[in-house]
Amino acid sequence: MVCSAFIRAAHEHIFLVRKVSHVFRCHQHQACGSRPAASQFAAQGAPGRVVELLGKSYPQDDHTNLTSKVLSKVGRNLHNQKYHPLWLIKERVKEHFYRQYMGRPRTPLFSVYDQLPPVVTTWQNFDSLLIPEDHPSRKKGDNYYLNRGHMLRAHTSAHQWDLLHAGLNAFLVVGDVYRRDQIDSQHYPVFHQLEGVRLFSKHELFAGVKDGESLQLFEESSRSAHKQETHTMEAVKLVEFDLKQVLTRLMTHLFGDGLEVRWVNCYFPFTHPSFELEIKFGGEWIEVLGCGVMEQQLVNSAGAHDRIGWAFGLGLERLAMILYDIPDIRLFWSEDERFLKQFHLSDINQRVKFQPLSKYPAVFNDISFWLPSENYMENDFYDIVRTVGGDLVEKVDLIDKFEHPKTHRTSHCYRITYRHMERTLSQREVSSVHQAVQEAAVQLLGVEGRF
Repeated sequence: MVCSAFIRAAHEHIFLVRKVSHVFRCHQHQACGSRPAASQFAAQGAPGRVVELLGKSYPQDDHTNLTSKVLSKVGRNLHNQKYHPLWLIKERVKEHFYRQYMGRPRTPLFSVYDQLPPVVTTWQNFDSLLIPEDHPSRKKGDNYYLNRGHMLRAHTSAHQWDLLHAGLNAFLVVGDVYRRDQIDSQHYPVFHQLEGVRLFSKHELFAGVKDGESLQLFEESSRSAHKQETHTMEAVKLVEFDLKQVLTRLMTHLFGDGLEVRWVNCYFPFTHPSFELEIKFGGEWIEVLGCGVMEQQLVNSAGAHDRIGWAFGLGLERLAMILYDIPDIRLFWSEDERFLKQFHLSDINQRVKFQPLSKYPAVFNDISFWLPSENYMENDFYDIVRTVGGDLVEKVDLIDKFEHPKTHRTSHCYRITYRHMERTLSQREVSSVHQAVQEAAVQLLGVEGRF
């Protein structure tokens, strides 16, 4: 649920954040003189406004919550930019699957899709994956919606059903995904995922198993912690074994021999049983991906009634930050040659550790305000900070909460850390941007400033 001010401004939101971004660019280039007046953040949008994205138009409605900051990232496709660290991870995974898994005519078993457009329907992103209508992952506060029917995909799983329906039995999907989240060195509104799916026929799964011809994929029973109601225990155990073998080999390929791994039971709406894979790296256990046996209802709805399968999903940034020792997720969007040239490798499997750039000093500014009486969402504030401050913002911390003993109003105080990746920021420059953040928060969120 988004704050009431956001809902009231839905139709004019895109226009407004474009103005906010314009103000920020003026601050950045010191071309606008004194700080902007609050009126510069107000927008008089007209009903019927549309979002133009990737050559298509999407009418806005009360769900529209895209920001210019996020729109500017659509189409960048860092995972397809040669020698980018995310491209290196993608290519290493792709090469591994091409070499390890071959079809009958000695062609790669897994097909790869890394250019699917990021705009999907809400049905693709949620309903096709059996995510209930009241599931918290659907919240407007956690996703970027073009309108009620279309959104920027929150995961590459949004393409599973379509590819299965097209008759594919083994594929990888790689792409940019979008989520509204906190602001720190590990989180960014755009990141990149790699999805893997494989289906098995009865013959494929039980080939090589003694008396395998007598075994079955399906039965009518009850759901337990170990299996779905439609699967036989023999089928589930073989699918689970294959999945864990595939992912263990992949992690060993990426991180090297002798890697310790462990499996943790978890929950996803579209797999059961479900697991997270953790690896021991640098003396710590680190979660690197989620996976599981695909829900048969999903597989059946896509037309593959005679097959059973597994799926997994991993974050490219997460793997790259671990493998290459990259400390800040903002670096992936940097065009600084000091960063990019470190990944111009002659062999994609070459070991490389990121050599840190000179870290310029941080500037800290606090912002305090009284919350509106209802519907305040922290992610709305983070979006404003990102839109105004851009990649100058390193992180935002909630450092104090206060409830007035008489009025019972709640006040939040956030500390915003500003740090440029490539130069030293002046306090004057930061103060101007910070002032714009304050004014945008008042205009968009309906908060009362304690500035």
